[in-house]
Amino acid sequence: MRVPKEYIVLGGGVLFLALLFFGIGAGSLCSIVGFVYPAYKSFEAIESKNRGDDTQWLIYWVVYAFFSLMEVFIDFLLYWIPFYYAFKLAFLLWAMLPQTKGAKFLYDSFLREILKKNESKIDAALADAKKNASQVAVEASAATNDAVKAAISATTGDGKKESKKSN
Repeated sequence: MRVPKEYIVLGGGVLFLALLFFGIGAGSLCSIVGFVYPAYKSFEAIESKNRGDDTQWLIYWVVYAFFSLMEVFIDFLLYWIPFYYAFKLAFLLWAMLPQTKGAKFLYDSFLREILKKNESKIDAALADAKKNASQVAVEASAATNDAVKAAISATTGDGKKESKKSN
């Protein structure tokens, strides 16, 4: 029995909308849609000679990162918005599709000014974070070395105690 392709696509679309409507796996679905297609198009842009598409996808990733960061801080409020994931999916599609150039619109009219105005603060915060991360890495490495040495000496010490007991 052969099922026409149209029915399969229609059934998949209805299932997709039902899952989105009822919120079942909607967060994961939005993350996949917001990441997979743009990641593939970014790969294509990197490999092509045309530099205009590189800019388009870089702008998308800046907007996506900003949106994701804001979402983390207001997550507790978003829970109460009905059909939030349907709106989020529509927003991501609007932002990513080359026909709408939504990400470019947001960047040009909103994000560019915020980032330019706070560029020195952002650079200072990143430098401070890098310094702190390096310091933490050095301290963690030292602590790991101390723990390994302690474990080795404990094992070696226990072995000596056992050999003395057997004598």
